[in-house]
Amino acid sequence: MIAHWFPYLQLRRRYDCYPPTALLLASFTALAWLFLRLESPVWQRLMEQRLRWYPHLTNKVPGAGDPLRIALQSLWLLVFRPWPQARRRSAPQWVRSVGQSNQRVWHNVGIFLNGLPEQISESKVMHDCAQWWRSLNLRQQQWLNYICAAVGLILVAVCITEPFSYASQLIFVILLWAVAMVVRRVPGRFPTLLLIMLSIIVSCRYLWWRYTATLNWDSPLDLACGVLLLIAETYSWLVLLLGYIQTCWPLNRPPAQLPRDTRLWPTVDLLIPTYNEDLSIVRGTVYAALGIDWPHDKLRISILDDGKRDEFRLFAEQAGVNYITRTDNKHAKAGNLNQALKQLDGELVAIFDCDHVPVRSFLQLTVGWFLRDPKLALVQTPHHFLSPDPFERNLDTFRQRPNEGELFYGLVQDGNDMWNAAFFCGSCAVLRRSAIDEIGGFAVETVTEDAHTALRLHRKGWNSAYVRIPQAAGLATESLSAHIGQRIRWARGMAQIFRTDNPLLGKGLTFFQRICYANAMLHFLAGLPRLVFLTAPLAFLLMHAYIIYAPALMIILYVIPHMVHASLTNSRMQGEHRLTFWSEVYETVLAWYIARPTTVALFNPKKGKFNVTAKGGLMAENQFDWGIAKPYLVLALLNVAGLGFAVWRLFYGPSNEIGTTLVSSLWVIYNLLIVGSAVAIAAEVRQVRQTHRVQARLPAAIRLQNGHFYPCMLVDYSEGGTGVQLDIELALPIGERISLLMQRGEREFLFPGIVSRSHKNFIGIAFNELSADQRIDYVQCTFARADAWLNWNEGFVQDRPLRSFIDVLRLGATGYYRLYQYLPAWTRTLARPLMLLLTWLISYVPRFAKASPLSSPS
Repeated sequence: MIAHWFPYLQLRRRYDCYPPTALLLASFTALAWLFLRLESPVWQRLMEQRLRWYPHLTNKVPGAGDPLRIALQSLWLLVFRPWPQARRRSAPQWVRSVGQSNQRVWHNVGIFLNGLPEQISESKVMHDCAQWWRSLNLRQQQWLNYICAAVGLILVAVCITEPFSYASQLIFVILLWAVAMVVRRVPGRFPTLLLIMLSIIVSCRYLWWRYTATLNWDSPLDLACGVLLLIAETYSWLVLLLGYIQTCWPLNRPPAQLPRDTRLWPTVDLLIPTYNEDLSIVRGTVYAALGIDWPHDKLRISILDDGKRDEFRLFAEQAGVNYITRTDNKHAKAGNLNQALKQLDGELVAIFDCDHVPVRSFLQLTVGWFLRDPKLALVQTPHHFLSPDPFERNLDTFRQRPNEGELFYGLVQDGNDMWNAAFFCGSCAVLRRSAIDEIGGFAVETVTEDAHTALRLHRKGWNSAYVRIPQAAGLATESLSAHIGQRIRWARGMAQIFRTDNPLLGKGLTFFQRICYANAMLHFLAGLPRLVFLTAPLAFLLMHAYIIYAPALMIILYVIPHMVHASLTNSRMQGEHRLTFWSEVYETVLAWYIARPTTVALFNPKKGKFNVTAKGGLMAENQFDWGIAKPYLVLALLNVAGLGFAVWRLFYGPSNEIGTTLVSSLWVIYNLLIVGSAVAIAAEVRQVRQTHRVQARLPAAIRLQNGHFYPCMLVDYSEGGTGVQLDIELALPIGERISLLMQRGEREFLFPGIVSRSHKNFIGIAFNELSADQRIDYVQCTFARADAWLNWNEGFVQDRPLRSFIDVLRLGATGYYRLYQYLPAWTRTLARPLMLLLTWLISYVPRFAKASPLSSPS
């Protein structure tokens, strides 16, 4: 009873704290019991779930700041209502009825908005207008078109250029934001176009305001810094606008049916170029190519070895494929392909990088379009990767979030296909031989021969197609340095094309083809604008230069709507393929390294050479790439210095600059966290696997030495072995011989191996003694299955802009903590007080609630 009324002894034993602290805690607990009735069942259930609601306060010694932490977390929970799915399903019937009613409402709104264009076109008024229109002659119709276009442009121009007061701009912003929030919930293509229009209006209005009202012409320093930022913003606005046009209507082209008579199918030369890659990488690609479903007399496989290696020649002879080499390495990959074409005469040419393993259905899903369209020169399929790239491996997001290339192969290429502008990407593609011959072979003038070749094909009037079904899988770059090196080559090549064969100039391209090519090339010029954004607020904090010469409140009223509408629209269009704000991370990592090569290529397009992307490398231990991270660290130090000057200006600067200082400080903090995300990626996670393991669920069986068969499920596989799961537990010794039974079509294959792992009902099997024929069959039963990569994206998280924004900021903080872990011991000692301060500040940041184990569906 004494312990009940005076919990001093309980708190003293639990937290082992000093008597004054224990007495203070006892006083707080007694007051809480008196006013909140902590012993009541309601509060007991609340305390049971504190781990879910207050994860950063659980198992923590109470502190003086806990009331503020609880208040902030409670407010966060009230605003975002993080109830788990299970709890939502167990809600009362009237709640579920309201939810279902809301779904029906949004569904009906979607039907209305998407059907609005058709309803208008079929209305009596439009019918009468159409009859009146047909009664006009051609010249009258043209003049009427010009008048309508002029009136529309005038209305848009007024909306963009009309100056508003603070109140008017606020009302305008709220109205457009409310419309966007309603429209973004409506399914269909038409609401997406509405979101694009809203975003364009807000962004154009922002840019007009920047050009007409935010430059200080009386100060040369202000003007120089302001114009530099304005140029970077104009570039971003242009890329945003072109991106909307490029991807507003993805085509989603299906495969075309082939004729039943295989005698009508064209002959295909399948080319696998290689230079310095290991034979173990090329072997799997050749084995998979041998199993492609295509008449054997119409498929010829060739290894194009620019390394002139005897082991590759011997392997080609054993595998029964052609081996082609040359005396020099002129023009790198493009020259290698052109030399091979002189010795081949197939109607079509399929090209695979040596690490891209094709599935058996590749030709059947792509070649049909060539028979349907005689002017088709190219069918491209996605570049899919079975291994994590440096971003995915270092951040542990593999198969959880879309990778860097998913946006291009998942959306951009589909948008290009709508405008007949799908690019050739150098691999996983089929080209018409006659089209290649007409343009004089693969382009050799730039280091991105693929995109340049596609541009020349389109200039000659040839068509292209994109089938968004993964039909091959390759290896991603293993290290961040290799990844950046690959992107540098792409950026340099695109800048070279923009300089020497500008798609905006010359003949042969349609208007939309020019837009697609121009946007792809401008995208790689993002290095300098990104560096400007990462340093822009320092102009005011360090040099007192007004880069945006306007009141802080007006800056917020123009900048925030521009960013919000662009984020909402891109989330609607790109959310399946890239999470919101993650482009900031990717561009920041590459900005420093692509800025110089692209600038040099614009002035001297002949400078730079082709480099082969390293694949299949190993990394024995975790490490921090100090060389790659050096620019990020310099940027971080500059922004920290700017934050220090911001504190000084808040205390000692003019009072009328407090708003500008606060806005600049928020900008600097955001830049620090974005730079921190780049630092996080520079902390390389070790890679020790010789062969990459692919997760799968395939029916199989194992056969023991005594001849007994056990059905199992194959759960992962690699070139060197598999992992299987049985319904029963088998205690098998390591090293015991075992065989795996798999099925492909109606055929069954038995692969001998040894037990490499054994735990309960899981068995790992290593294949060390497979014959050449068995390895071919094994690759075709695993990597080359027609459905091998179809469901790869099922585990991706859903894009939620606010959640993605918070994740990016959290990643930035994690980056600095990783940097702290890799610092020398004496440096960590000096930095420890700062880390403790940052940890203390971060402890106040609200967290998303965890799933509750107590919640279960009713």
